[in-house]
Amino acid sequence: MNSKITRFLLAIAGFAALLLFPVAIDNPYYIHLLETIMIYAILLFGLDIVVGYTGQVSLGHAGLFGIAAYSGAILITAGCGHFVAIAGALVVTLGVAAMFAVLALRGTGLGFVMITVALGQIVWGVAYRWISITNGDNGISVSGRPSPLGLSLASPAHFYWATLAVFLVALGSIAILGASPFGASLRGTRDQPRRMAALGYHVWMIRFLAFLLSGFWSGVAGLLFLYYNQFVSPQGVALTASAEALLMVIAGGSGTLLGPVVGAALVVVMKNVASGYIERWNFLLGAIFVAIVVFMPEGLVPGAARLWRRATVAWTPRAAVAAPGGRPAP
Repeated sequence: MNSKITRFLLAIAGFAALLLFPVAIDNPYYIHLLETIMIYAILLFGLDIVVGYTGQVSLGHAGLFGIAAYSGAILITAGCGHFVAIAGALVVTLGVAAMFAVLALRGTGLGFVMITVALGQIVWGVAYRWISITNGDNGISVSGRPSPLGLSLASPAHFYWATLAVFLVALGSIAILGASPFGASLRGTRDQPRRMAALGYHVWMIRFLAFLLSGFWSGVAGLLFLYYNQFVSPQGVALTASAEALLMVIAGGSGTLLGPVVGAALVVVMKNVASGYIERWNFLLGAIFVAIVVFMPEGLVPGAARLWRRATVAWTPRAAVAAPGGRPAP
């Protein structure tokens, strides 16, 4: 009970800190930095559904991320309202995610990886070459942001709070997924697909639904990215973006609730903060990834929890256990 109360109090304190951050830190740079972390964390939530819960390694999720951003940008520039553009972009992303899933789930293991790489490269090729629609290397710029409930998102603080709200909804949905029977079936298809099939579960359909849910949150992150930068280009859907997202998930800890958040924070801080002080920040980031794989192969969050348990056991005094006859145990 004490541990549950402690976790609850820590969650309340973390929520309060995030909510009051723009008020306490009146600096647009740090507000934008935290917004970027939350946007990438939402993308990683989606990717981790496939990687951590179903055990399928995807290298094409930047394609889904970019499809949502491009779809929203195209609809906005065509004169559609923001809410129509958002709804349309999510519908398009879910449709493409369904097609991706049908194709990618034809393979497992390395085959699944290669199919997702190919699909991601197709999206990049369309974004780069279909200049009449995507504007090629020049990308698409959009103006303005939506005003939900009459609240303008033009200011950094307001957009931050909107991003925080979406981030908390995504975090809550992943927490519910992990504790739900469907989440248990996802882990079952990851660990024992043949046994799950023998028990009567439709393994392919479970993985298909997981891919759709993954595509939805990837699309949400893509729309937030579009409105955050008010610009989208082929660089956002490149293979390197998919690989970077996969590294974030692995570094933080796949299949965990906070792993994507920690992985996103690590890479975003290294790219935006450490790069201002360290010229070879890529080398440092690579060294950090190697250290994580060697010393915490399960990821930072599970690895830190493991070290904390060991430290707690080591520093907890051994209680005297009464032996038969009233004598203390040796």
